[in-house]
Amino acid sequence: MGDWFNELESVWGARAESIGAGGFFVLLAASAIAAFAVANLYARFYGSRATGSEIHRAFPLLGVAITAIFVCIQFSLPLSLGLLGALSIVRFRTPIKEPEEIGFLMVVVATSLASATGRLVFLALVLVAAVAILLLQELLQPVFRRRGESGLVVASFARSVYDETNGELYTLLSGAARSGALESLSVQEDRVTVTWRFHGLAAGAAAELERRLTERARPESVAIVYATGGT
Repeated sequence: MGDWFNELESVWGARAESIGAGGFFVLLAASAIAAFAVANLYARFYGSRATGSEIHRAFPLLGVAITAIFVCIQFSLPLSLGLLGALSIVRFRTPIKEPEEIGFLMVVVATSLASATGRLVFLALVLVAAVAILLLQELLQPVFRRRGESGLVVASFARSVYDETNGELYTLLSGAARSGALESLSVQEDRVTVTWRFHGLAAGAAAELERRLTERARPESVAIVYATGGT
């Protein structure tokens, strides 16, 4: 055990006089505390979203594991190659439902690597920068928010009615907003469902569009849904 820590000390050089078992666990603790901090940031800024995978619950264990792995491999090339081969069979299958989750994962990785290399000041700076960026993003929320005039039109038709009126339907949808495109077309037996994505349709114009679709395209049901884009 003493030789193991001596090798680790030789890699860090003057950064630590003697890492020791206590020092090793201090680094693991620093990594875990940083991961808890990142998890709390996720819960604070994105916890209200219903679509997230709650991946932040894994941050503390991820932080400790990443720190331990990189402490092990940084002083042994054969060990690092062995771990690379062993870890290649692992598949990370937790669904990433929000793009922000990737950013939080990268912050956890960065703080864990900082702990593994004994750069605790760098770890603190990463956390401070993450907090500052999240606060700035919250302040500039309208810049990151979807346009309030964007959304979907979802209309369902009997198959015979759709075959008769689809030309009129797409003409109405194309002319209703500044831009738009067909999102999906679902056909199930004698029922057709059309989903149309639009941009630039004022909320006040939605009722008129619904009236014209009902009169000229004759859907069985029609829904106009606006994207909220809030956090």
